[in-house]
Amino acid sequence: MRGIIRFVGFKILWDVSVTGAENVPDGGPAILMMNHISLLDPVLCMGAVMNRFVIPMSKIENLNNPLLNPFIRFWGAYTINRGEIDRRALVSSIELLKSGQLILIAPEGTRQKNGLTQPKEGMAYIATKADAIIVPAAISGAIGWESNLKKLKRTRINLNFGPPFRFKPPENTRAAREALPAMMTEAMYRLALAVTDPQGRGVYADTSQAMAEYLEFLTPDEIHPPG
Repeated sequence: MRGIIRFVGFKILWDVSVTGAENVPDGGPAILMMNHISLLDPVLCMGAVMNRFVIPMSKIENLNNPLLNPFIRFWGAYTINRGEIDRRALVSSIELLKSGQLILIAPEGTRQKNGLTQPKEGMAYIATKADAIIVPAAISGAIGWESNLKKLKRTRINLNFGPPFRFKPPENTRAAREALPAMMTEAMYRLALAVTDPQGRGVYADTSQAMAEYLEFLTPDEIHPPG
């Protein structure tokens, strides 16, 4: 299916360029932190990563879509109920990560066509519980691909993977919980820096405000261990 996505999708339906793929670690618990601007975004991420398998988190409503349901089940995606704190989805995410998987999460929770907005705190909670690596997966140019396709026009899309990092929360449990919003803010600025279209950075457009008090960046040997 990944081959179909890359050949039919990347080469025929859309004009997709992938940059920064070397930032996706070869193994271990990791999260693709994706901005969400179109229905196409998860498919782009699933097709772009070649060195391992991507397990996406999908809103539970997609199971009611007769076209998406078989694809979600066949690929092995898992669902989240966005209308509440879905503890089942949180536990599933942590268990997948602890088993060494790479999962895909859109921290904003839903599509945002006007650029990045404030995220939920769930991703930071999941990542710290599983000591997971975070890889920004920034999509630019995908808005309007449906109308372009109807005109037999290929949409030029870029998927850029930013430098990977881990969260380094305070050792005190309560302080770590209180730091979740700040951790997510720092992570969102890293996602904004990876977005190649400045208009897609939204509320994080002023990247001079990016900080790394709670972030620890990986070395090349940590991303791709020798041997």
